[in-house]
Amino acid sequence: MRLPNPIHALVRRRKHKHHTTLAVAHALSRTSLRLSAKAVWGGGALLGVMLIGTLGFHAISGPEHSWLDAVYMTFIIVSTIGFGEIIDLSHSPGGRVFAMAIGVAGLATIWFLFSTLTVFLLEVDLNAALRRKRMQRTIGNMSNHYIVCGFGRVGQNVAAELEMTGRAFAAIDQDLHTLEERKERDDTLLYLHGDASDDDVLVAAQLERAKGIFAVTGDDSLNLMITVTARQINPRIRIVARCHEPRNIAKLKKAGANEVVSPDFTGGVRIVAAMIRPHVVSFLDEMLRSEHRLRVEEVKVPEQFEPRPLERLRTRSPHYVLLAIRGQNDWLFNPQDDAVLMPEDTLIAMCTPSGRRELEDLLLQQPPLS
Repeated sequence: MRLPNPIHALVRRRKHKHHTTLAVAHALSRTSLRLSAKAVWGGGALLGVMLIGTLGFHAISGPEHSWLDAVYMTFIIVSTIGFGEIIDLSHSPGGRVFAMAIGVAGLATIWFLFSTLTVFLLEVDLNAALRRKRMQRTIGNMSNHYIVCGFGRVGQNVAAELEMTGRAFAAIDQDLHTLEERKERDDTLLYLHGDASDDDVLVAAQLERAKGIFAVTGDDSLNLMITVTARQINPRIRIVARCHEPRNIAKLKKAGANEVVSPDFTGGVRIVAAMIRPHVVSFLDEMLRSEHRLRVEEVKVPEQFEPRPLERLRTRSPHYVLLAIRGQNDWLFNPQDDAVLMPEDTLIAMCTPSGRRELEDLLLQQPPLS
């Protein structure tokens, strides 16, 4: 598989991300823009009423009253304060009719502004409530998904990798601002606000039907509690935990974590690799940045699979390259056509997300041996 020019791929990804962000921001702001336009029209109408009232009362009163008196007269009528007539209209039937007209127009504009503000507040609260309910309903229907506990920098990178490889996930974090900020950039994000070590929160995230859970908060003790709770709710779940202190790695494994990753240790190994194996690191980086979203994936052979040599399967494809087979007790690297594939073996392949699904479908369909 030929990898594309990294600069072109990076430009395309940035353009796609930019357009997606603009589309989401436009969708979220349409309601606000519509209500803002109404508020501007209402404010302009109120100023117009005040201006007409001031000019009219100044003309009615003549030189006896100042412009300030005319403005004040208009204001007490529009606001329904009713302190009394600053400008005497007892001998002017036309002036009283004008005052009534200004009062009706002022009340209409004020009520329009208040109703616009009320609708804005109600729509904001209603939209937020509907969005949360819609997310909860979607999460409630999920299965074979992943749960990311802790949505800080590490958690967001985990989520980005899951999204890049086409895997469904739900995020859990106690910082609502972080979740909503990411939701504004990615409208497809599904999240639950709460403590990931709480049984009810994990149950709401459908832990019993999940494929795996990431305990990647910045607190080792919280990751330990998440691991213990998740293992109690679903003994079969795969758990990958983050750990800062090396002395806590054994505790996390005893608590039920299948894998414990230390970002500090991993970062150190990566730094050394960049020094002594620069071309390998460059290849892996290029693979991750490729627009084809290439990854080294593993695909489990189903239990009902009928043993057969690889030559009976279509193991050559532009979407994946078979690297190795993990058997029950050993590894077979660069397998040849005469290698026999057994049930519950694991295929290791470099592939795109569509290539992974193609390989999974190939094993499930089980083409006939003849």
